[in-house]
Amino acid sequence: MIEMHDVGFGYRNGAELLSGVSLSIQPGSFHFLTGPSGSGKTTVLRLFFGDLLPTTGRISAYGQDVAGLSRDGTAALRRKVGMVHQDPQFLDHLPLAENVALPLTVAGRQVDMAALKDLLGWVQLAPQARAMPPSLSGGERQRAALARAVITAPDMVLADEPTGNLDWDMSMRLLQLLIELNKSGKAVLVATHDMNLIRAAKAQVSARVLRISGGNLQLAGADL
Repeated sequence: MIEMHDVGFGYRNGAELLSGVSLSIQPGSFHFLTGPSGSGKTTVLRLFFGDLLPTTGRISAYGQDVAGLSRDGTAALRRKVGMVHQDPQFLDHLPLAENVALPLTVAGRQVDMAALKDLLGWVQLAPQARAMPPSLSGGERQRAALARAVITAPDMVLADEPTGNLDWDMSMRLLQLLIELNKSGKAVLVATHDMNLIRAAKAQVSARVLRISGGNLQLAGADL
């Protein structure tokens, strides 16, 4: 589905953040990406999303080199890859339902209101459909971000520290939604530093745990 082939990435100041990273995300797989703050977890997710291009190496998505995609091609890739950011941003002047539907609206696609209602019900936000984003709690914002990420029916969902600002109960609610997506056939890649979250997930799904260390990607040990 999406593969990194010996990918390296460095910012303009010359510092290399990632080096020789190879990773294949297959349909229905579940991966956790761990590592200390600043190690490159977010960068890996942005590379998969097409938000960044590798400095060296190659990323292929659905048989195409991401670096060679046109603007329309990149937009099509992002419809197949849903992204949940650590600090999700919303348009504060639009109610929650319209924020969730925004990826369809921007793409000029018709919004199926019944499907939107079902999606909000799935993330347990149906009563907040007309609420404005500033009134939402942290857990509600993250669940809304997940709904927005999957409204285009992507094949893959990326989540960047989705539970970083949530308490344990809220973290478990969000994790269950990600597990449900995975069991429905979607690939899931979660960047997190929360080992307890990983252990809770591994008790329910077959998840591969990867660690970024020194710019390289390694399979984490069984101690996790």
